[in-house]
Amino acid sequence: MPREPGIYFFIDEKGDVLYVGKAKNLKSRVSSYFSKQVTGEKTKLLVKKIEKIKIVKVASEFESLLLEANLIKKYSPFYNVRLTDGKAYPLIRITIKDAFPKVLIVRREDDKNSLYFGPFPSGSTIKMVLKLMRRIFPFQSVLNHPKRVCLFNHLGLCPCPPIFSSSEDKKVYRKNIRNLVQFLKGGKEDVIKNLEIERDKFSKKEEFEKAKAVQKQIDAIIYITSPIHKPLEYELNPNLSEDLRFKELQDLSLHLKIGNIQKIECFDISNTSGTNATGSMVVFNNGEKDTSNYRRFKIRLTIGPNDFAMMEEVIRRRLKHAEWPYPDLLIVDGGKGQIAAALKAIKSANFTIPVVGLAKREEIIITQDFREIRLPKDSKALHLVMRIRDEAHRFAITYHKKLRSKLTFS
Repeated sequence: MPREPGIYFFIDEKGDVLYVGKAKNLKSRVSSYFSKQVTGEKTKLLVKKIEKIKIVKVASEFESLLLEANLIKKYSPFYNVRLTDGKAYPLIRITIKDAFPKVLIVRREDDKNSLYFGPFPSGSTIKMVLKLMRRIFPFQSVLNHPKRVCLFNHLGLCPCPPIFSSSEDKKVYRKNIRNLVQFLKGGKEDVIKNLEIERDKFSKKEEFEKAKAVQKQIDAIIYITSPIHKPLEYELNPNLSEDLRFKELQDLSLHLKIGNIQKIECFDISNTSGTNATGSMVVFNNGEKDTSNYRRFKIRLTIGPNDFAMMEEVIRRRLKHAEWPYPDLLIVDGGKGQIAAALKAIKSANFTIPVVGLAKREEIIITQDFREIRLPKDSKALHLVMRIRDEAHRFAITYHKKLRSKLTFS
């Protein structure tokens, strides 16, 4: 049983689906049903009837929400009581015809002038989706908003009525709603493309704060989502997740002209003006995270804010560990400077390991001979490299914050 996100089915002796659930960690969640600590007669009765367990791995928790909704609607499992007790499924309603459209949670499609998305399997699911999207595209969530600034405005989540005295703010709000609608329709790539165009316009005008704000929206969308696949695809092919990873690796091999790629290591540096500097090494095997082999390094030898020297130091130290199997590909978070540092460390250790970098802003893959590979945004290879790079960055900054916190409170 994998320790990854996905959907699990409990099936009885007749082959009927008793229960469908989602999990961040399939092994942990499914195992919990069979522990001695299980309470509740209903759960115990369910467990007694289970003859078979089926799982479907997915790329992210976000996909598991969509897939769970589809499968519960399809099978109407007896033990998914919350969705079979006669209540209507919750939907997202957007009052698109209003001057300032509202985004609401409803149970009925009773307004022909509104757009509806869903249904979703539960109130908590739909709230999670909207909570994530509201951080990217702030919106009003009540039909008749009070004529004052609310708490959500202070949190950066709600453009309140007083804000709309500005024609500029009105345009921004309408743009956010359009992007939200496009996203919910499945047009994530179109939304990102439009935001990139907007970001570049701000940059050319040297309106860097506005460009930075748009880039944050782009980063957030990429962070909370992975390539979305229709729920039916997972049902038709339970091995879809593995197939997707295989295609990503195959695509990457083709573009980099490298043979079989199974193990990838990615390195990132995190520091504040050279202080509390840390390095991270994340490991992916066959396109999947291998967290048991993650490593973190506290920078010891490099003095001052020198990312290139820090990268060289971390990779030198990593290569001294012969007990850690060496990778088929090494990725660095950065451009030509980081690549050169990695190559220097590899050469000094008398190794031959292919190296590529991923330039942050343009998301361009740079090879070890400093050739630029510009892949389309829907490229499977690019998605894989970005996912690995983002994981290395997350792991590095987590350790850096921990060290900074220790220094602050020591």
